[in-house]
Amino acid sequence: METVVERVVRTYGMMVALAPNEEEEVRQRVLKFVEGQAGDNNTIAVEAIKFLRGPKLSRKRRPK
Repeated sequence: METVVERVVRTYGMMVALAPNEEEEVRQRVLKFVEGQAGDNNTIAVEAIKFLRGPKLSRKRRPK
């Protein structure tokens, strides 16, 4: 799981500028999130990134 956590932190760090202390906070949040997850590493990594990004509203097309 350590590799998944590092991969998620590295990927999230590319999306959001993180200070070193923020990076450690993110790492701890991801560790807690990953503990209860089941599945392959790629699925867990994607779910962890979605968790870090938080709820996002999806844009829907308006009818013409």
